[in-house]
Amino acid sequence: MRIDLAALLFACVLAPVTVTAQAARAADVASIDGIIRAYYEVVSGPAGKSPDVERDRSLHHSSAWVAIASTSPEGRPAVKVLDLKGYHGDNRPRAEGFWEWETDRTVSRSGNMVHVWSSYASARTEGGEPFTRGVNSITLFHDGERWWIMGWMFDSAVR
Repeated sequence: MRIDLAALLFACVLAPVTVTAQAARAADVASIDGIIRAYYEVVSGPAGKSPDVERDRSLHHSSAWVAIASTSPEGRPAVKVLDLKGYHGDNRPRAEGFWEWETDRTVSRSGNMVHVWSSYASARTEGGEPFTRGVNSITLFHDGERWWIMGWMFDSAVR
């Protein structure tokens, strides 16, 4: 059978983009509460252990982005935007324990789009005294079957 390469390429270009990822835990992606809970669980853990990158990938859309706002050495606002692979880097084990948990949430929804302002605290031990607090700005999308994290941002200069 002969395949017409031009027709095949044309079909690929016009084909709708589908959302794919590793198999997610059903409880992680069934609700806004579930995906936000998992969002914090994947980054939390003791020294010597790496974050759960596979689970984190299962929460994020394949085109997800991460933006880290900061202050430049000159004192000016700055932002670094990464894809999820860039954010995970080489995923080395933590030098120190790190636990982060949600302390408050504001949700705005329009159809299948959701924006979550998720206030958090971070500590070096599970249930420990927070060394920092902040707010994550998280964009979610529901594809009719599950929730996806499309992107998120936090300001590393806020302590």
